[in-house]
Order: sequence, then C-alpha cells, then structure tokens
Amino acid sequence: MFDKILLAVDGSESSERATKVAADLAKASGGEVVVFHGREREIGRGGVLDLETPAEANELVDENVRTLKDAGVSARGEARNALIGYVAKEIVAMAKIETADVIVMGTRGLSDWGGLFLGSTAHRVIHLAEVPVLVTR
Repeated sequence: MFDKILLAVDGSESSERATKVAADLAKASGGEVVVFHGREREIGRGGVLDLETPAEANELVDENVRTLKDAGVSARGEARNALIGYVAKEIVAMAKIETADVIVMGTRGLSDWGGLFLGSTAHRVIHLAEVPVLVTR
C-alpha cells in the first residue's frame, strides 16, 4: 500500500498528530517513514537570515524519527534549507526524490479561505504534489 511515507514536520501540535498518523500508516503497510523538515531562510540586504539554526532543525527531525522508531516503525530523516515561502515546493521535491507513495503533514486548521489568503504550506502541497497528501489537524 504505502512503501514509503514522507512525513513533513514543523514542530506544531498538528505536526505531532501527523507523526502518529504516519506511524499508524507505516505499521499497517509495513512501510518506511522519511521525516522531512524545511529549515526556512530569508534573503535580506545583509545576506541570508536563518529563521532557525541547523541544530534546531536537526533536533526536530531526530525527535520525530525517535518517536517513530519507538513505535516500531522504520524511519529516517532529513532537514533541508528552504527559502521562506518555498517550503511546500521543497516538500514536494523531497517526495519525488524519495519516490514517496504519500505525504503526511499537519495543518493549523485554517479554513479553505484562510489557507488561501495566508498561503498555507499544506494548501500548496496539496496542489503541487503528484501523490496523495494526508493532512491532519
């Protein structure tokens, strides 16, 4: 069913729920979970500004990988740099690289209109992805 699951995490409560859903899917299908986090960066006059440190991003990924492994799921992870506003494209690109069968991610639970106006990452991933996207609240 799902041999490879891409789990996009951001440290939010809905992201934690997405981790549990990804674990359940992986257990049911015997698949592997690839945990992914896009570490946002902004380009300004003074150069590139990191919105979080590489250590913070790696710790977030490692924490989710540990949670999945503790649940008995095969998991590994990666954090990559992404320009602010381009995390959705990085998630979709990673799904292609990993040949993921599904993308699992959380959302803040905004309405369709709120997501449209705020440009939510989940909303963009749904429209850009070539594989199913499972969004948790």
